[in-house]
Amino acid sequence: MNNRLAINVAGFLGFFGVLLGAFGAHALRNVLERLGTAQVWQTGVFYHLVHSVVLLVLAGWRPLPRLSYLLFLCGVIVFSASLYALALTNFRWFGAITPLGGLGMLSGWLSLAFRKEGKSSF
Repeated sequence: MNNRLAINVAGFLGFFGVLLGAFGAHALRNVLERLGTAQVWQTGVFYHLVHSVVLLVLAGWRPLPRLSYLLFLCGVIVFSASLYALALTNFRWFGAITPLGGLGMLSGWLSLAFRKEGKSSF
């Protein structure tokens, strides 16, 4: 993955974070309130948007920390998507998937903490 592609991915992820946040606040508001899952949706959007910004920042690094970038990307997709699915369906088993995404994001942070200066991850 090169830096230009990483910026594009971060941009699209951020776009969809804002889109899903607005969609949840407006078009899905009644559904989420009826199911009692509005807070679940908001949590998914929050982590989605925060880690979109993290990905954008990492995309500007030279060299690109690929391992960290991919861990954050996969983590936020699994984490937020499972929360979106849980919020829309109220099927609690989606909550069993969410921690896997959280582990991905945590691993992304740790891979940054232990990254060797000037070294690209895999």
